Amino acid sequence: MIAIHDLVKHYGTFAAVDGVSLDVASGEIHGFLGPNGAGKTTTLRMIAGLLKPTAGRILVNGHDVATDPEAAKSSLGFIPDRPFIYEKLTAGEFLRFHAGLYGMDGNGVGGRVREMLGLFELGKWEHELVESFSHGMKQRLVMSAAFLHRPQSIVVDEPMVGLDPRGARLIKDVFRKMSQRGVAILMSTHTLEVAQEMCDRISIILKGKIIARGTVDELRGLAGGGDTHLTEVFLKLTGGSGLQEIDEVL
Repeated sequence: MIAIHDLVKHYGTFAAVDGVSLDVASGEIHGFLGPNGAGKTTTLRMIAGLLKPTAGRILVNGHDVATDPEAAKSSLGFIPDRPFIYEKLTAGEFLRFHAGLYGMDGNGVGGRVREMLGLFELGKWEHELVESFSHGMKQRLVMSAAFLHRPQSIVVDEPMVGLDPRGARLIKDVFRKMSQRGVAILMSTHTLEVAQEMCDRISIILKGKIIARGTVDELRGLAGGGDTHLTEVFLKLTGGSGLQEIDEVL
């Protein structure tokens, strides 16, 4: 599970994140929506331990990120919006390197690497250099690395960017499978079609503050009810902020 309480991040006098609280239960896919500059990526990077909060508390699977960072990070998978990959490694070498960072060793590592490559449909490229991969293949490799050490929680920033329809469907299926196994997933996305289809609950952030939270039906109620698509709900609740950024507008 993931729980953040009154999280604040200041850059000088600017509050990028201003008192955000949310929780993601085991087995839940929680959408994190908002226009560019709303504070989504800053929040996710603080959860991952890459940024130090100005104030507030972050718990990852019961571990406080401030006081027990190694335990928190070892139980978390993080998929950033702009991942870095060592492109002179093969896919298998990259995952074995990643496994070493999490203290995974022994005969089981090779099997786990092949399992993840197979899950993300990269098995036939295990011995190919990453520099030869398409953008979508690199995205899937990064995701396979995030799930490699069997994390209890996952934080993912814009998972569908650069994926073709087949790749996007694969990622949706993997996320559902992992949530069914009890993994808590906090997912930031601008693709509202994905959020509507996949998320158990959604939090909407605007100008560093959570302005709405609930299921898709609950958010529809806040926006006036009806069977409105999430895109229209988002626009009503944010006052139209970020219209140009939304990928799926009916």
